[in-house]
Amino acid sequence: MRTTAHEESGPQTGPDTAPDTSPGGAAGHPTAAPPRLGRGTLLLMSVATGLAVAGNYFAQPLLDVIGHDLHLSTGTAALVVTVAQTGYGLGLLLLVPLGDLLERRRLAVVLCTLTAVFLTVTASAPNGALLLVGTALTGLTSVAAQVVMPFAATLSAPAERGRTVGTVMTGLLLGILLARTAAGLLAELGGWRTVYWVNAALMLLIALLLRLRLPTLRTSAGLRYPALLRSTLALFAHEPVLRWRAALGALTFAAFSVLWTAAAFLLSGPAYGWQESTIGLLGLVGAAGSLAASAAGRLADRGLAHRVSGVCAVLLLGSWGLLAAGGTGGGWSLAALLAGVVVLDLAVQAVHVSNQNLIYGVRPEARNRLNSAYMTSYFAGGAAGSALTSMLWGPGGWAGVCTLGAGLSAAAVGVWTAERVGRTRGARAAAGSSGSPA
Repeated sequence: MRTTAHEESGPQTGPDTAPDTSPGGAAGHPTAAPPRLGRGTLLLMSVATGLAVAGNYFAQPLLDVIGHDLHLSTGTAALVVTVAQTGYGLGLLLLVPLGDLLERRRLAVVLCTLTAVFLTVTASAPNGALLLVGTALTGLTSVAAQVVMPFAATLSAPAERGRTVGTVMTGLLLGILLARTAAGLLAELGGWRTVYWVNAALMLLIALLLRLRLPTLRTSAGLRYPALLRSTLALFAHEPVLRWRAALGALTFAAFSVLWTAAAFLLSGPAYGWQESTIGLLGLVGAAGSLAASAAGRLADRGLAHRVSGVCAVLLLGSWGLLAAGGTGGGWSLAALLAGVVVLDLAVQAVHVSNQNLIYGVRPEARNRLNSAYMTSYFAGGAAGSALTSMLWGPGGWAGVCTLGAGLSAAAVGVWTAERVGRTRGARAAAGSSGSPA
């Protein structure tokens, strides 16, 4: 028999909820608690998120070789990254909310399968136009990662949710960062297309494993699809935590994208002159920062998510000083560059996990829509960071890129500070109100 789980969200009322009519539960009857999330299933979900998003980042260390192979300009080659993130952003907005409407296991499996199909389009692209189409469609369906993320949060015990989100996020972040390493190494072995073929095969395997291992999980929002999308956007108006954290996430991921879009141009240029496989190894350095995801999740379980995100926003700003010093080449410059990469990735990942833990606690019955709203903003920031880097690299070079990254990071510190001040004033006002005579 199939295992069926239902969203555990406590008492629910209002238009966003509906009686359970899925198999395993009936309207008017208590629903079963979600099955406990085992370590094997958690590991599978973590790997699935990493492989799903990896296809959006293979091109970053390969922009130069892809451009030469398909006769693309530097600006057009850089658009591959922007198109991937734009497609991902559209998927977050249009597809992830379906997790509050459709059965989640089936949705995750279908999206993983489609991602495999579209990776083959990219792998076989004979020109830049089809490359961009395949990349955009891969980005659109690779949001399977963001269906799996709230799925894992729902299956975990509330006291362990931060750790669970941190673990799955670690897999996702390793997928983003190690994608560059895999792309560089496989490009050396069989050309730039090889990594896309390999990832397509792995995504088909992941789709099969998810189908076999995950329980079914349905939470009907009681809305039709257009109303579901409208309710997702309406969350920005009703949930201040979402507004603040979406802005903070967008700015930090924009800074992240600035670095990783420009890094291939810096390292393949005259300052370093690295080959594709060597450039890809930089992802291993960045992967060290992904360890922050698990630690940030555990700190969030202790109620420290706000503090962690503030400290890490400041670290993000400081990382650009190290990165700027890494633009000239030579031993000391390389050391500064590597240190800056580690600090930047650590800061971005910790802020992101802290944001998600705070957002998931707002309305448990709407986790997919909250995740959709937040992650749409997050990747819109990433796409903007990549696009700005593409325009700035020619006239500004590495110094201009670092100035852009530092400006975005300073804005992130400002957003966190404004939220902190608002929360403090709100707490004081509430305390004063409760202490006044009735």
